[in-house]
Amino acid sequence: MKFPFIVFALSFVGLWLSAQIGAALRKRRGVKEDEREDFGIILGATLTLLGLIIGFSFSMAISRYDQRKNYEQAEANAIGTEYLRADLLPTAEAATVRALLRKYLDQRVLFYSTRDERQLHRLHAYTAQLQTGLWSAALAPAAMQPTPLAALAVSGMNDVLNSEGYTQAAWWNRIPTAAWGLMTTIAICCNLLIGYGAHSAKTATLLFLVVPLVVSISFFLIADIDSPRRGIIRVVPQNLISLSRSLHAQQCAPPCSPKHEFQK
Repeated sequence: MKFPFIVFALSFVGLWLSAQIGAALRKRRGVKEDEREDFGIILGATLTLLGLIIGFSFSMAISRYDQRKNYEQAEANAIGTEYLRADLLPTAEAATVRALLRKYLDQRVLFYSTRDERQLHRLHAYTAQLQTGLWSAALAPAAMQPTPLAALAVSGMNDVLNSEGYTQAAWWNRIPTAAWGLMTTIAICCNLLIGYGAHSAKTATLLFLVVPLVVSISFFLIADIDSPRRGIIRVVPQNLISLSRSLHAQQCAPPCSPKHEFQK
């Protein structure tokens, strides 16, 4: 679900209408007193199932959010490591690789912050061009003089390119539509039963507002966490931003030891 606020609005209206439909059915044929106990068991079981499904879906959304955060950290580590390994290449190629890595890093930061689909398409195209240039710049000297040190630089560049693919796959990994359909169906059934089993109009009015609101907020939170680009809760590329500032500062300052250490 790309738009969490739309999910909230549609779910609240839909669940409230479901409760109203249940109340209309109650006026035609209400629950008899001797059926109250069985009806309570069914309602309790349905609400319990809804709570479990919402809990599992929330857990799925959180795990995907954590995965996106971990890949952002891994991507920053891969770029920083390759920036240091550029010293293993000839001077001209090393300067080319570093310049391309700084541009590439800026594009990766934009990947996390942009919400414009057209800008995102342009960003993907430019990122692909930079990846081609990076791979060629690292591979050319290694092909001319295949040494263990050059192979190490090529291996680091391979990690940079792979990390971008892992990140993109994590952003595509969303809660399945079937899971949303199951949650919605169970929520509608719950509100139908609540409307059908309400004892009085006063009680029904309160329940018709509280239960749809609570469930809709749960749906909104799940959709927000599961929407990496449209939600309020998003992955902030802190590691990439910190690395970008460090690399650009090193570019403008005299040669010195790096401020951050990266795994080689």
